[in-house]
Amino acid sequence: MSHKHITSFQRNELSALLRAKVKQKDIALLLNKDRTTIWREKKRNKGKDDKYNARIAKEKTKERRIKANSRFKKIQNNKWLQKYIERKLKIYWSPEQISGRLKLEFKKNVIGKDSIYKYIYEERKDLLKHLRCQKGKYRRRYGTKIREKQREEQKKRRIDTRPQIIEKRSRLGDWKGDTIVGGERKTGILTHVDRKSGYLLADILYHKTAESVWKTTVSSFKKIPKDKRKTIIYDNGAEFSSFEFIERYTKATIYFAYPYHSWERGTNENTNGLLRQFFPKKSLFAKISKEDVKKVEKLINNRPRKRLNYLTPYEVFNEKRCCSLE
Repeated sequence: MSHKHITSFQRNELSALLRAKVKQKDIALLLNKDRTTIWREKKRNKGKDDKYNARIAKEKTKERRIKANSRFKKIQNNKWLQKYIERKLKIYWSPEQISGRLKLEFKKNVIGKDSIYKYIYEERKDLLKHLRCQKGKYRRRYGTKIREKQREEQKKRRIDTRPQIIEKRSRLGDWKGDTIVGGERKTGILTHVDRKSGYLLADILYHKTAESVWKTTVSSFKKIPKDKRKTIIYDNGAEFSSFEFIERYTKATIYFAYPYHSWERGTNENTNGLLRQFFPKKSLFAKISKEDVKKVEKLINNRPRKRLNYLTPYEVFNEKRCCSLE
């Protein structure tokens, strides 16, 4: 059994399993935890109605963590340091100057400028007026949105680094993924198309989030043989930001097209056009059932294609050479 802490994702699963009235021993097996761990989690994080709720559990865990970490806060636990910082700020020293001066006087790092800024913004907002720059909240330079985005971009493999064999469409298992947006904007249909056969996997998304996309993709690809899960190419939509989970569980290598290069995703555009025949633009996807999407998926996969010498995507993907005419 795992001895790691219960994660945020596992709390969501636990809440759902308890609502479904799954036995505690079975929940422990599904989450790879000891039964006492599940019992302890339920007891310490239950709501006022004695029922377990993932949101409440996360809030309680966060509160305990903040309380436990409060003893490590140097400024809050040192009255002399609080008065020193206040005194110097009032004569318009910057947090960086205060930190540097303390280091000079004590020959060691007493407190960093980031900790002083955090203390001011979170607990002593009355001292904000003594800061020279008051346009916006101080943010650590390496944590800016721009740099965060740059780090995320560096993790992505770009489409021009993919093996040449993918471009030739000579093998099965090279997929392209995309989403069709519903009229509500928050719903969608997730599509994955095999480049060689045109075989389609389509799934409804009632909430078009990164989490629902990776979970749905993993579930859908479980039905696909491992030797037909080689690569997937996505666009740069936020819904594919959790691509690392998809890569981990499907074992497919993921690549990304360049922004605004729609010609790099011709397979997606063509397939989305086929789906739009059944699900027109601005139609409300919240009213569409999973069964409706699967019926359309089956229709498209069993329709002959000229580029396949009038074989169907289903026949090519499953390597069947003929079909019975009905």
